[in-house]
Amino acid sequence: MSPATTALLIDVIAGMLEGLGRVAVGASSPIPAAAAMLARERGGGRPAISLLGAQAGSDMTDGGRELFDRAGQGRIDAFFLGGVQIDGGANINLVGTGPHPAADKRFPGSYGSAYLYFVVPRVILFRGEHTPRTLVRKVDFVSAPGTSPPEVYRPGGPYALVTGRCVFRFDGARGRFRLASLHPGHDLDDVRAATGFDFDCDEDPPTTATPSDETMALIRGPIGKALAELYPRFAAALLDGKRAT
Repeated sequence: MSPATTALLIDVIAGMLEGLGRVAVGASSPIPAAAAMLARERGGGRPAISLLGAQAGSDMTDGGRELFDRAGQGRIDAFFLGGVQIDGGANINLVGTGPHPAADKRFPGSYGSAYLYFVVPRVILFRGEHTPRTLVRKVDFVSAPGTSPPEVYRPGGPYALVTGRCVFRFDGARGRFRLASLHPGHDLDDVRAATGFDFDCDEDPPTTATPSDETMALIRGPIGKALAELYPRFAAALLDGKRAT
């Protein structure tokens, strides 16, 4: 992913976290982690961040179990989920591709994703790769459902889907995504061709705003340094403006 796209995604996600009290970030999530840190810099220390796996400055002492406890108590306002596949109903697949149980490829698994999807009010789906392979009409396996029947108690659910091409917002009433903005260099035809599911959109969708000079200074300064503990290569790329890996 190019440095410009990486910074754009960090900036976009940070904007979705403004005004929240606490954001949790799971493992292997450098861009969401950077976005949470950017939102905290802009918010004068808020939102607070629970960063799974961090040692320096972490307020969690019991890893994933503590994260699940806090989420169940309503103490986490936003979380991030991805997926091998994501479909138009915001269902995610973290288990494998192909007919279950004889999957063509198997992956690590769901690890509490369904639970967090149900209890965290603002779940932001993130997938850098935006192709028909990843954004599909229907996932092969539902690790966590995007919606639930009315009788199911569910204070949490999908808020948005951020990809390397665009931003979708999720319409809970309709149970489908709506295109919110196109990243620079992409158009509606490009996004439609790369998306396996149908989505709502305006005739002339807006373009995602690029990060300001002040935002870039934060990303390449204190945020890059703060990420070095968990993501040293990613942090180094942010600090020198090279391609993030």
